[in-house]
Amino acid sequence: MKVNELPYQPEFFDRYINGIPSDLNLLVSLEDFCPTKIFDLDKLEELGDAVYAPGKWIGKEILQHCIDTERIMAYRALCFSRKEKASLPGFDENIYAANSLAHQRSYSDLMEEFECVRKSTIYLFRSFSEETLLQEGIANGKNILVGALGFVIIGHALHHQWILEERYYPLLSGKA
Repeated sequence: MKVNELPYQPEFFDRYINGIPSDLNLLVSLEDFCPTKIFDLDKLEELGDAVYAPGKWIGKEILQHCIDTERIMAYRALCFSRKEKASLPGFDENIYAANSLAHQRSYSDLMEEFECVRKSTIYLFRSFSEETLLQEGIANGKNILVGALGFVIIGHALHHQWILEERYYPLLSGKA
């Protein structure tokens, strides 16, 4: 499946999907945009716990947030692929971040976990047929397709990589 094969863009999540070129294949993109290719471990370690503004997440919390979100989106995809009819709940990313204990972990440990989660996500999406990718469910009160959830996973990680590049990594030039 490619982005331009989605019959509609899901409300709210379209901002993540729209950042992906429309001709990219879902499975290829899940592999090509793996965490170690998107996120620069050396820069993250150099960044440490620096933030660009008070109250913003540290880099470790951003990685944990991406891991948590990928797990949740993959779970939703699994549920909808199995024709779950119940509406799945949303989640409060700030509550999750505040309770993640990411600050106690190393960047390398987080990246290793992220790679494992992505590998699991790839196996899950490989198991889906083209018909399954077009199955729909409701999460957080919004209709979304199984395939769209895969693109959300990719676009969400890219979105946070962009935030790191634009707002966090410039802090490194000021370090002695």
